[in-house]
Amino acid sequence: MVEALLSGFSLGLCLILAIGAQNAFVLRQGLLRSHVLAVCLTCALSDALLIAAGVGGFGRLTQAAPWIAPVMRWGGVAFLLTQGARSFRKAWQGDAALQQGGQGAQRLGPVLAICLALTWLNPHVYQDSVVLLGSVAAHYPGQRFRFGLGAGTASFVFFFALGYGARLLAPVFGRPAAWRVLDLGVGQVMRSIAAGLVWG
Repeated sequence: MVEALLSGFSLGLCLILAIGAQNAFVLRQGLLRSHVLAVCLTCALSDALLIAAGVGGFGRLTQAAPWIAPVMRWGGVAFLLTQGARSFRKAWQGDAALQQGGQGAQRLGPVLAICLALTWLNPHVYQDSVVLLGSVAAHYPGQRFRFGLGAGTASFVFFFALGYGARLLAPVFGRPAAWRVLDLGVGQVMRSIAAGLVWG
């Protein structure tokens, strides 16, 4: 019982720790202190839904309908390239430090739209949360729910720690140069993920 819970937690945490477009977005919102609760909750709940689908056997649907994978793949490429270009533009403008601490500078709707797109249009999320976690969960007969609960808990712990822990870096990001570096890094991460999707 405990083994399945801990295995789900540790594997879920390992999969989510890698810096990706979604994590970089949560980090940025945390630094800006802009809609942090809504962003963390959206990411964690989305992950929990995907994990539940994988543990529940949804991965078989992607095998039965192979056209789903390329649609998600090219949709993800287009979205990541667009968001990467926006990050490079922000780095070029170099005025992000002026927005720090200003929640009113960003409207909730567009922020959540980007957050949802970074989650649901990323094919890697399906590969990790649905296919991989779903297949590992199959090795815990009768304990699949606990395994999924452990993985879902890891998502909540990680996203809230990242979003609210980002403010510890606030003194560093009081300078425009630090924001330029962050935006360049985020843009490069998104471009690299898109290239990985293109080249398989």
